[in-house]
Amino acid sequence: MADRSLRGVRLGAQSLQSEEGVVFHDRVQHTYTCATCGRDTTLTFAADAEVPQSWECRTCGAEALLRIGDGTATVDHSEDKAPRTHWDMLLERRTIAELEELLEERLAYVRARRGAGEDVTTEKISA
Repeated sequence: MADRSLRGVRLGAQSLQSEEGVVFHDRVQHTYTCATCGRDTTLTFAADAEVPQSWECRTCGAEALLRIGDGTATVDHSEDKAPRTHWDMLLERRTIAELEELLEERLAYVRARRGAGEDVTTEKISA
């Protein structure tokens, strides 16, 4: 057991591999400027990689745009899909009539638990 231990080596702190024979890819740095806080973020990409026109700002989380020369790139958001809401997903599974029926059942259950003395009003669900 003693002959198998690695004495004097900090495991995980140093790599036992050398960089001999390794060919590094060409790299390019691009700067993104945040429209909200005005901070610049510099990122390194491979020279042959497709560079995105926008990046999330590390400071505030807003959209930072790629700086090209003295100006910044423009990003077209016209084709972006709107996020689906809970209501949209609910309407994919049930119709308005089914939802109204379920609402009436739940209201009847709540009225029974509270007692007949209190009145709970209902409104029609609109899409």
